[in-house]
Amino acid sequence: MAEFISKDSSSESTTVGVYRTSSTVAGGRRFSFSAMVVVGDRNGRAGVGYAKSNQVPQSIEKAQKEASRKMNAFQLQGKTIPHMVIGRFGATTVKLMPAAPGTGVIAGAAVRSVLDMIGVQDCLTKVYGSSNPKNVVKATMDALSTLRTREQVESLRGVSIPATSVEEAIKRGAAFMPSAKSGEKMAAPKNTVGEGERRGGRGGRGGPRGPRRDSGATDAGAAPAAPAPAPAPAPEAGA
Repeated sequence: MAEFISKDSSSESTTVGVYRTSSTVAGGRRFSFSAMVVVGDRNGRAGVGYAKSNQVPQSIEKAQKEASRKMNAFQLQGKTIPHMVIGRFGATTVKLMPAAPGTGVIAGAAVRSVLDMIGVQDCLTKVYGSSNPKNVVKATMDALSTLRTREQVESLRGVSIPATSVEEAIKRGAAFMPSAKSGEKMAAPKNTVGEGERRGGRGGRGGPRGPRRDSGATDAGAAPAAPAPAPAPAPEAGA
């Protein structure tokens, strides 16, 4: 989970992993911790730091400081990358491919931590070989370091290059994306089919109720009830 380094800084950091090592000494085992952290501003700049210490918080803090010193700027095309790139480190190979708006970052935890800190929101990735998070993060940084925009290639080669397929895909996808985000949430759809034909239901909450009548009351238009017959006279005692 990303967190701000300090209140005054706009850079955020995410911890890729914390690793523990132990060494056996005369008095027992001595533990040491190391941490790998990625720091970025979500605006094209990011760095990776790796540090060791006897305590976990200290190792993470040292890694954050190292990553802040090693932050570099990378070339982006909107919220994706300008073209496909491949990075290698050790036995790990990482391929990064641009994607249309709305695709999201399709990547594992190690690659995602780097792309999120840089500010990439749409990208397809694939890792070949070793999946060690340390190697994957360094291979991802190696791939991002080879990114070039169309303007940079034009100035280096002295030629004019038409709009790339990535730029055209971004323009097509931008037409289907919301122009602005409002603070209010959209109301859920309400089912109004048969709204006027609904009657009572379970619990009697479905429709309007008529006036409540008492058990002994009669309707105004109903005929009055017939009087009850008189009881028969009791027989005489001498009969």
